[in-house]
Order: sequence, then structure tokens, then C-alpha cells
Amino acid sequence: MVPFAGYSMPVQYPAGLMAEHLHTRSAAGLFDVSHMGQLRLVGPDAAAAFESLMPVDVIGLGVGKQRYGLLLNDEGGILDDLMFVNRGDDLFVIVNGACKVADIAHIQARIGQRCQVIPLPEQALLALQGPQAVTALSRLAPGVAQLVFMTGGAFSIAGIDCYVTRSGYTGEDGFEISVPAAQAEALARTLLAQPEVKPIGLGARNSLRLEAGLCLYGNDLDTTTTPVEAGLTWALQQVRRAGGEREGGFPGAAKVLAQLADLQGTAGVLTRKRVGLVALERVPVREHTELQTLTGERVGEVSSGLLGPSINQPVAMAYVRADQAALGTRLNAIVRGKPVAMQVAAMPFVPNRYYRG
Repeated sequence: MVPFAGYSMPVQYPAGLMAEHLHTRSAAGLFDVSHMGQLRLVGPDAAAAFESLMPVDVIGLGVGKQRYGLLLNDEGGILDDLMFVNRGDDLFVIVNGACKVADIAHIQARIGQRCQVIPLPEQALLALQGPQAVTALSRLAPGVAQLVFMTGGAFSIAGIDCYVTRSGYTGEDGFEISVPAAQAEALARTLLAQPEVKPIGLGARNSLRLEAGLCLYGNDLDTTTTPVEAGLTWALQQVRRAGGEREGGFPGAAKVLAQLADLQGTAGVLTRKRVGLVALERVPVREHTELQTLTGERVGEVSSGLLGPSINQPVAMAYVRADQAALGTRLNAIVRGKPVAMQVAAMPFVPNRYYRG
């Protein structure tokens, strides 16, 4: 057990990180992610108000649909990344545990006059991830199999009223389950009684998301990083971009839109980019490791890195100078004073297996 976001959380269970990681890739893993923050935004102006804080399309999100969002500061830096669902009578929002107090205060201060901001500390959150997650959960709530990736609905699971989305942060098919905290342990034990399901700790949660090319707030994203630098342009819908129906209107819009217009970095507006790296030697490269060109010029730093259990190869994510971000670029990571050969590679490192119907 280790301290994490103000909670005591398991790094691994007796099976160990490697076994937990591979079990999630092949069957189904259960994660207790109740440290995450949950809240509701309620009122006729809630969607427009929330959209004013992020460079994404909130107003156009259909009922039952989920979307990835980015809270930005006035310089275009990322305060947090989050998920939100249009449930018809509210927007249901899930934010990172380490950021939830600041996020809720920020949202309340910025849009609390336009809609109700209702924290949900009485709710716990479980994530069931892996190719057999749907088999296990369908046994307890048959209707969940009808959900597709990034959709959600209310379900009774073993007699417990829950809100379920078909999403997660492992690159696998799976579900996130918002459940009353008083019933979370009972639900977790019921899920763990299913033959496909085993408990998974923080260590495998990290290795799974890195193999999937997914950012961890605090490592790969922070208040000095913009969505464009982070390679999250896929999360910025056209309606909010230059020429879109609701262009701009979010914090840091001028900077973010200027960087979008300079995606190749040729104008000098976008100076760095997040990239994937694979090590050409069997040496894991950790966060904060310096990256150099083959001639010894410093051009970046690793933000996340480890040995990928699914591919048995060291992988990393890093921020590098824009002119060093092309696929195939060779760089050296300086590990204990010695260069380790790395190559810029496409992400995800392991193919995503989301269920899209």
C-alpha cells in the first residue's frame, strides 16, 4: 500500500504487477478508482457553461454519450483531463483524484453562477477492464453488452443501482461503474467472484495506460502543457477550432489555436511535442530522463517510461523539440550518465481494443 492522491492504495496484489497487467490484457481486471472525483452539472445552461472552460464540444454531445475533456488555464495549460457524460438531466463529470478539490473549486468559481455544481463524494468508482469484462459484467447486468465505447447508462448490477460507461484507461474494452460508496465493497466482491476477474493495483494501471499511449496527469500533462503540445488535437472538435461554428471562447484559445495552425512547428509557435519512444536496448527509461540528439544536444525529457509487459520492450512518452518529433527519429536517453538508444515511434504501443459495435 502506498499514499496516492490522499488515499492509501495498493501498488500490486500478491500475483504481482506483471501478472496483473497480462491478466487485464487477456481476461478482466478490477480497479478501485474511487479516489477519482465525481460531480454533476445541472441546469439548462450547464452545457454552454462547461464548454466555456474547455476546447471541446459540450453543447453538441448527445444524451448517453461520453467525451474526453481538458480543463485549461488562461495560458492554455492543462489544469486536468477528465471525462463527462450527457445524462439528459445533468452532465456527469469524472476528474482526476489528485486534482479534484482544485477542479471543483475552479468549476464552481468560473460557472457556478450559470449552473449547479454538485460534488458526489458519496459515490465510489470501479473500473472493470479487459476483453472478458463484458462477459463478467453481463452475467450481473445483461443490458451492459448493448453499450458501445464512450456511451453510458443506468443499470442495476447484482441489485445495486449504478451508472455505467463503456470506457476506461487501459486501451482495452471495459467499463467504469459509479456506485454508492456504501455498496462499493459488496459490488467489488461480487465482481471478483466472477471467474474472469482479478484485482489490479496502481502499478499495472500505470503500465497498461502507458502501453495504450494514454497520458497521466502530473507526468505527461500539467499546467505548463497545452493540448496541442500533448498531441491531444483529436480531442478538440472542429466546431471549437478556427472557422468552426463556436471557434475559441475557451481559456488560452489564442495560444492553442495558433499552435494548431502550426502543427508541424515550422512557424516556431509550436516548439515541442509529445512523442512515443521505444528503446533499442533492453534498458527501461524513466520519467525525467534527459533526451539528446546523436550529437549530444539536449532536445527533451521523458515524461513516462517503463518496460512494457505486453510487448516485452522498454517504451516511453516524452516531450521533444518539434524538429525531433518525426517518426523514426533516433535519440539518446541519458541513463546514469550513459546513452541509451531510443527511436520515436507511433502510439499506442499495443493496439487499442475498444468495442465500437
